This record gives sequence, structure tokens and C-alpha cells, in this order.
Amino acid sequence: MAHSIYVFDAYGTLFDVHAAVRRHADEVGPEGQLLSALWRAKQLEYSWMLTMMGRYRDFWSLTEEALDYAFARVPQANRASRQHLLDSYWTCDVYPDVPEVIKQLKMRGAKLVMLSNGTHQMLHAAARSAGIEDEFDDILSVDDIKVYKPDPRVYDMVATRYRVFPEAVSFQSSNRWDAAGATAFGFRSVWINRTELPEEYNDFRPAAVLPSLEGLLTLG
Repeated sequence: MAHSIYVFDAYGTLFDVHAAVRRHADEVGPEGQLLSALWRAKQLEYSWMLTMMGRYRDFWSLTEEALDYAFARVPQANRASRQHLLDSYWTCDVYPDVPEVIKQLKMRGAKLVMLSNGTHQMLHAAARSAGIEDEFDDILSVDDIKVYKPDPRVYDMVATRYRVFPEAVSFQSSNRWDAAGATAFGFRSVWINRTELPEEYNDFRPAAVLPSLEGLLTLG
């Protein structure tokens, strides 16, 4: 294999961040899609702001705060669904392509690593619920260094742990900014563009753009 280590972002890449609202769509109400989009956007914005300010709160705290903000912005959404939505985040659905691709890469001898802003508890719970926890050699959380992506120290967690040069690592993310951060660090980045978004961050282009993880099996 061209790359011995395959690193995966978690939320949006392996786990569907909008699954929680979809599960409780009837309870949330007709503005659920807007609520979910705001929830995700603020969750990420808070992580970037804290890192730029040299501060840290764990990702679960940011997830709660972002949902509260989303409810404030979408008052039509049923706030009584809050706890159900938060509970569902611990068992996020995986995308349909994930289990087989992970299994195939593992059978080929690749080391598989999850690298995420999520806490260890969040990541292990979601991976266990999806039945993919045992396929990963490592599940790494920014909790260990108290900074969020795309700070280069996050990507260096993999290089340091496995004592490899960045170019030995294939990094997969559905978040374009995350793929840009990985490219800047020196990883081969693969943007999993599940929703056909336009290109951006032209100075840090990914090595490949795929509509799903399945393309990894032929990309090498």
C-alpha cells in the first residue's frame, strides 16, 4: 500500500452529524434542518475561536452550547427535544460506506486511526454504537493536547505517536478546512466531498476529492 496509516476525521466523515435531528424530526418540528445546520456551524466556530484565543473547553461542552444557541436562533424548534438530541449525539449514525471500507483497509494491513475534536468518551461511544470501534488501532482526541483542528499540533499527534514523516499518512475528512490543515501539515489529504461543495482553500488543495470513502480502495 502507498500509505501505511489511514487517519479519519470522525464527525461528518465517519459519523453523520445531522442524524440526531433527523431521528427526532417529528419532535423538533419543521425547522429541524435549519436547527441542525446552525448547531454544527456553531460547534465548529466555538472550537476555532477558543484555539485562536489560547483557551480550551472540551467538545461536549461546545456541542451543548452550540445547540442552545441554535434553539435561540430557531425559536420555532421544540426546545423540549434538547436532551433527546444530545443523547443521540453519543450514538451518531455512520455513513453507509464506512463499515466496509474500514474493514477492507484493515484487511490490507493498514493502520487505522481516528483523529477528532470529540472527547474520548464521545468517540468511543459513537464507534462502539456503530460497531467499528475494534477496527481502529487508535482513537485520538484533541482533549490530550487541549487545542482544536486545524492547529498543526493536532495532526502531529499521529506523526509523533507512530514516528513517521507526514507524507506516510493518508488523512480523510469531509471538512474542507480540515483537509486543508492536513495538507499544510504534510499529510496526503483526501477530501470526502459528500455534499458536492465547491472547492476552496486553493493554496492547500487535497491530493484527491472523492464523493465517498469507497474511492479509497482504488486510490491506494
